[in-house]
Amino acid sequence: MTKPLLSVRGLTLDIPLARGTLHAVRGIDFDLYRGETLCIVGESGSGKSLTSLAVMGLLDKNIQRRAERMDFDGTELTRASNRQMRALRGDRIAMIFQEPMTSLNPAYTIGDQLIEALRLHRSVSRDTARARAVELLEKVGISAAASRLGQYPHQLSGGLRQRVVIAMALMCEPELIIADEPTTALDVTIQAQILRLLVDLTKEMDVAMILITHDLGVVARVADKVGVMYAGELVETGPAAEVFGKPMHPYTRGLLRCIPQPGMTERGGELGTIPGIVPSLIGAVQGCAFRTRCPHATEACGGEIPVRGEQSHRFLCVYADGARSVEGEPA
Repeated sequence: MTKPLLSVRGLTLDIPLARGTLHAVRGIDFDLYRGETLCIVGESGSGKSLTSLAVMGLLDKNIQRRAERMDFDGTELTRASNRQMRALRGDRIAMIFQEPMTSLNPAYTIGDQLIEALRLHRSVSRDTARARAVELLEKVGISAAASRLGQYPHQLSGGLRQRVVIAMALMCEPELIIADEPTTALDVTIQAQILRLLVDLTKEMDVAMILITHDLGVVARVADKVGVMYAGELVETGPAAEVFGKPMHPYTRGLLRCIPQPGMTERGGELGTIPGIVPSLIGAVQGCAFRTRCPHATEACGGEIPVRGEQSHRFLCVYADGARSVEGEPA
């Protein structure tokens, strides 16, 4: 069987605070293969962005990272030195952040920043790097690409800036792109264009992508695999078609009921809601974190929660069927 490009097992992130330790990410596992798009979805504060920063090695010094394994194509990231991580970042692993204006240096032209991204990792001339920059700007849909190289970030619209950031991420032909809510700062029409562009480029260049978002509509359009994150845990993972077609965890089903379903949601009908708030993850955390909001919670939910399902589609729940057999719960 083909080896995963990125394999993560037991990733845990703890943040020491005055009130105790915040268990921000709690023992998550996932595999990502070349050419695949894994979407990690969940509410704000669930640990999605911290997970991506842990892979990139960009966590604050006070955050304690532990993992049984974080293997990127044979390199164990938990044991990689700062020098090794600097060599990987921007070269074999690239990241696209939420706000393009903070990802680009306002004091340098677009061309200077794109050229630097390539020459930092490759022994190429400035002319070669410039030609590569023009090629990628055209590939991401920017017209008059050569003339754009002399412009500064503030002279471009939000959509163009995000396209520049995507081009910068692709300069060294990375094997993995991590996109952390890359369309948050853009309007709806531009969002769709950027997402389509990202997916098309990753397929064309056989690049693996981790896309972090809270928008299930986005996930449905672009994901090969989905990881549903709640309170620092991946409560359900699996192929996108299975997670959307047969969601097993009560939280996943709650999220899906919150969005309109084509052909199923009546016009003017009420959408579902998930009552309550995400529990505090400071101090000891036991049992299912969703039990305070789950209509099917029992005393057993406060104990150890087993991993259920098949290897390709797994979920965390005391119910073997994800509480589907409980009366009143929609399938």
